[in-house]
Amino acid sequence: MSQSGGLHRSLGLRGKNIAKEKLELTVEEYTKYHDIHGGDEELRKSNYADLVNKYYDLVTNFVEYRWGQSFHFAPRWHGETLRESIKRFEHFIALQLGLKKGMKVLDVGCGIGGPLREIARFSSAEITGLNNNSYQISRAKELISSAGLSEKCNFVKLGAYREIYRVLKPGRYFALDELCLTDRFDPTNSKHMDIKAEIELGSGLPDVRSTRQCIQAMKDAGFEVVFAKDLAEDSECPWYHDLDPGLFSWATFWNSRVGGFLTTTIVGTLEFLRIAPKGCNRLFSTLLTGSHGLITGSREQIFTATFFVLGRKPFKESEI
Repeated sequence: MSQSGGLHRSLGLRGKNIAKEKLELTVEEYTKYHDIHGGDEELRKSNYADLVNKYYDLVTNFVEYRWGQSFHFAPRWHGETLRESIKRFEHFIALQLGLKKGMKVLDVGCGIGGPLREIARFSSAEITGLNNNSYQISRAKELISSAGLSEKCNFVKLGAYREIYRVLKPGRYFALDELCLTDRFDPTNSKHMDIKAEIELGSGLPDVRSTRQCIQAMKDAGFEVVFAKDLAEDSECPWYHDLDPGLFSWATFWNSRVGGFLTTTIVGTLEFLRIAPKGCNRLFSTLLTGSHGLITGSREQIFTATFFVLGRKPFKESEI
């Protein structure tokens, strides 16, 4: 996608996720679910589908333009670009799962299919992406078609992914890459709770689980946990290098106070001139708040964006 095309899409000038006249209302309805704007965890959980769909309808174009087509983070080496680190991490997942030609794979929560496409190219496996957001599925299909991978990749809308264990063959693996709170998180610390609320707002989450809860959830589903690790611990430089305003570069400028001010001024002007739909400015503000939570939580080591778990579905005694 060209820079101009991506910018037009991110401002809601292209794409069909939300009608322009409904953007402002959708942003307001989404933010009201969160603690920062008077909501709470129970409200988010009881309206989970609406919360998640509103979030991805709102942010998909922005994230694709700013971060790329793989909506995840990755441990990073010195001298490595953001895209290189993400690509290497996707190859790591393929290798951990032992993927090869002829295998059928499910990518649960596939976003717009960035990791799916890269892993399909790398492993030659046939991959089906599962997603609960119709707009992301339609965007993913566009990208799959333009990449010439339609025969290797497919997408399905999924209401919930509790069926992963059931549909997986015995002896096969499930790799999980998750945003988690670490053991350093203290729920009695108000600063920690503020950071958690920012992460939930900026990531479309009803709650952020701890690493221990994540592992236990895998076990409760029936998986044997083969490997679990916070990959940020071995990362040579922080995953948030391109987001951190303290590590000044052109890429991080837009997260600095000056960059944030310029962004809101520019978008506010575009809204005033009716070039961009009303609500874009508030959406940018929401994403900046989320970015602040992700970076601050990672710096203070109360949060990790790269908690990896490899689970295996065991054989039943009758199958051994």
